Amino acid sequence: MKRQYFSADKDGLYGACYECPVPSEKGVILMLGDAVDDRMAVSGVRWLHQQGCHVMAMAPAKKDYGHHNYPLERFGKAIKILQDKGCGKIGIIGASTTGMLALAAASYYPEISLTIAISPSDFVMEGFYRDGKDGMRERPGDNESSISWKGKPLPYLPYAYRHPEYWQKIKEASRAGKDLVASRSLFDESERMHPVREEEKIKVEKIQGKVLCIGAEDDVLWDTCKYIRRMGERLKNRPHHCRFKALLYEHGTHFVFPESMLKMMLPVGGSLLVGAAFRAGRKYPKECRETRLDIDRKLRKVFRKW
Repeated sequence: MKRQYFSADKDGLYGACYECPVPSEKGVILMLGDAVDDRMAVSGVRWLHQQGCHVMAMAPAKKDYGHHNYPLERFGKAIKILQDKGCGKIGIIGASTTGMLALAAASYYPEISLTIAISPSDFVMEGFYRDGKDGMRERPGDNESSISWKGKPLPYLPYAYRHPEYWQKIKEASRAGKDLVASRSLFDESERMHPVREEEKIKVEKIQGKVLCIGAEDDVLWDTCKYIRRMGERLKNRPHHCRFKALLYEHGTHFVFPESMLKMMLPVGGSLLVGAAFRAGRKYPKECRETRLDIDRKLRKVFRKW
């Protein structure tokens, strides 16, 4: 697969551009996995190539999923690179934390005409690190936002707990629910202690084109369906030009990927992975798979029409 790497120091972003095997005017910024060339990212690239898109895979840094003051200007660099390759249409896809990041980036760059956010929040999260400090897998930043713009951190929802209690609470919730990771109670408590303020909310009304937000009620990382519904309600009360669509499912877990993309990530046992990670995946494997199949059909249709 032909690719061109870009570094933050030299090019202003950490990414890898994967040219589509067939001529195309469509270019998509993709944020999946811990790097721009790991199995998760490359599987997403292959799936998007099937949809006839060039792909710029992006991540904060090599093998680093932590997000702290991630410069939104990097997306401007990515857009320019794709445009220079002949892409007249620019899309963006993110999942989980990068679902939030995709929405935020699209609200700043009107060149983006297709935004797909999988399991996103509707607010800017506080920054976090995955550096193993004191044996903790993850920790909140020191009063840092997850996103910055022009060198300044964006306002964010602060976490209810600090290090090391932050990861200890996540581990407790994960054990209690028999999930690989569960942080929904942490986010619920964060909102209880600090109701989301206007300045912390993503300005979804500024996004152009098609906006598709996907979530499942049984997501144990955070209440993404509540967040997605709030975005829909926000748009009812504000002038906007985007076409917003919410795909909400009862079952699907945090991994509401298209089924064929998940199979590329794990050719054997994709559903087993979902079950191994989340209790809902074990309890409702058929329903979760039906969710992913429905998402697959609908996303393919979106790309055909784009």
